[in-house]
Amino acid sequence: MRDRIAGRAAQALPVVALSVVVLSMVVLAGCAQTPEALVRTEGMPGQLEPIHAAAFTRDLAVFRVSSNGCTDKSDVKPFITRLKDSAVITLRRLDEDRCASPVRGGVQVEWTFQELGLPPGANVLVNNPYMIDGEAAAIGH
Repeated sequence: MRDRIAGRAAQALPVVALSVVVLSMVVLAGCAQTPEALVRTEGMPGQLEPIHAAAFTRDLAVFRVSSNGCTDKSDVKPFITRLKDSAVITLRRLDEDRCASPVRGGVQVEWTFQELGLPPGANVLVNNPYMIDGEAAAIGH
């Protein structure tokens, strides 16, 4: 009888292992979000802008965006979506940078929280993909 139980356990092991792998994939898929998952961007003008970096102080939002040599603050517009306890910033490129001198690491653009209509110290989330090794990548939120 002990051998029969051991045999059944051995047969069930691959099924259990597969179940754990599938369950893990489902759980991880729920954690990995695309930038579009935070807020909907349909209807916003321009193109969703991949960013190189984002940083926030108590009253300042700083981003690094790609540039072919002519990008400035007026080419990129922040759209604010308010959630329960935070604000989501979505950067949209309004004007294409057609220059031919790419800036490695992008250029810095910044807005005060006052410019964004946010109170000092507001909890802020970013709705843009991040540039990693020159390619846009979704970062889980």
